[in-house]
Amino acid sequence: MPKRKIAILGSTGSIGKTLLQIVEKEKKIFDILLLSADKNHNDLLKQAKKFNVKNLIITDNHSFKILKNKTKNLKIRVYNNYEKLDKIFKNKIDYTMSSITGIDGLYPTVQIIRFTKKIAIANKESIICGWKIINRELKKNKTEFIPVDSEHFSLWYGIKGDNKNNIEKIYITASGGPFYKLPLKNFKNINIKNALNHPNWKMGKKISIDSATMINKIYEVIEAKNIFNIPYKKIHILVHPRSYVHAIIKFKNGLIKIIAHDTTMKIPIFNTIYSNIDKTIRSEKLNINLLNNLNFRRVDNKRYPIIKLLKLIPNEHTLFDTVIVSTNDILVELFLKKRIKFIDIEKKLFHIIKSKVFLKYKNIYPRNTKDIINLNKYVRLKVLENMYKSAHV
Repeated sequence: MPKRKIAILGSTGSIGKTLLQIVEKEKKIFDILLLSADKNHNDLLKQAKKFNVKNLIITDNHSFKILKNKTKNLKIRVYNNYEKLDKIFKNKIDYTMSSITGIDGLYPTVQIIRFTKKIAIANKESIICGWKIINRELKKNKTEFIPVDSEHFSLWYGIKGDNKNNIEKIYITASGGPFYKLPLKNFKNINIKNALNHPNWKMGKKISIDSATMINKIYEVIEAKNIFNIPYKKIHILVHPRSYVHAIIKFKNGLIKIIAHDTTMKIPIFNTIYSNIDKTIRSEKLNINLLNNLNFRRVDNKRYPIIKLLKLIPNEHTLFDTVIVSTNDILVELFLKKRIKFIDIEKKLFHIIKSKVFLKYKNIYPRNTKDIINLNKYVRLKVLENMYKSAHV
């Protein structure tokens, strides 16, 4: 049986590393043709040597020069961008994981679709900002798509084989983050260490802050609407502190599917690469005590005021989604640099996206990746300009 040819975009991040741990146990099954990263040339080279990978992409110019020098006596080709994928892939490969973080992941994701039979996307920003472009490429190239986020993978798994018209409602769950029980009066004193201390998941800094504000659930609602073509009115958020149930699907015939799994990304990642192969993953025994204490709650708008953002999002997939993502990105960066307070993320987000200069994007649709990438740069500049003016008033 020939080896399955795979590629991992963002292999030095947490999703990429988890996938490599899974692949390592079955090296005889897989042949990794490409690994990519932004700056982490040390880890990328270690991965290439360990898994005998002949093609690497590293997009940071300084890191590219270092890696190019380190590999000059090795049979490894190093590229600085995603323009020459046709030199790497002579035929369609079996599987690609796209796990580059942020808007930076959009262009590589769109570019690699035509070279792969299946793509698993863990990049929220791509699905939120560029879904129409991605979906167009998926259909054109007959590429299978699987979402990696635990909530959307659970929905994909639960809906698979069912008629989407039979769905009455879907629910995605939120842990509530580190401030689920914090008195509201203490929110003004939240520091970076507090906000990064997620009770259930080990995640990067950016997504940990997004979880603390709850904007990550806004993102997941947009993703669910895009991926499954389900209107916003059918998508709901439930706070579930134990993070055991990831999605609930209520059908019009009265039946309800509840998808639950251990609090680890290994399970959805494992099931994306082994979706058509009979393999077993080691997981915890069914926890009866946990099932008896699932403890679902409605979202408290006072505790998570950013949830009101859902009322501002247009039903159509427009460039306003990019405005929201880009504005939040820079505000989270400013918080992590101690330039604004935690409670300022939500307040400034609403103030900025409601300005005339950005509201017009509710009626403008993305035509290509350039529209989204250029708008992201523009929004970031405008937000920083706004912050500078505020600081000097």
